[in-house]
Amino acid sequence: MTTKDFSKKHSPDKKVNEELARAVKARAREGELPCAVAFSIAEEMNVPPEEVGFTLDVLGIRVVKCQLGLYGYKPEKRIVKPAERVAPDLEKTIRDSLINGRLTCAEAWRIAERFGLRKMEVSSACETLGIKISACQLGSF
Repeated sequence: MTTKDFSKKHSPDKKVNEELARAVKARAREGELPCAVAFSIAEEMNVPPEEVGFTLDVLGIRVVKCQLGLYGYKPEKRIVKPAERVAPDLEKTIRDSLINGRLTCAEAWRIAERFGLRKMEVSSACETLGIKISACQLGSF
């Protein structure tokens, strides 16, 4: 299995926060760190999620188990499935929140919270509506 070097997408001038790197390494298993754990680290260390994502990229640790179900699951890679139906108010909120025809990851999370839904229920609705989710808060996509 080949592994991509995601560190190359960042400026070589940007340096890793060593304390954050230690926290990430302590929680990673077999070169992987679940999305939810990455967000826990960001909160605990009081850093933005993208800083954790940068650290993961530089350390060569893969983000797995996306909370929206979009990537990082074995063996399927993605586990999100289209919703059977999408409530009209949810559809309107999603469509009203689009930027260039896409819903950002952060906005999907906000919508989930607003409607009292699991994050994956919002991505499921997007699957049904043919809407792509973009701008991962960790920088994975």
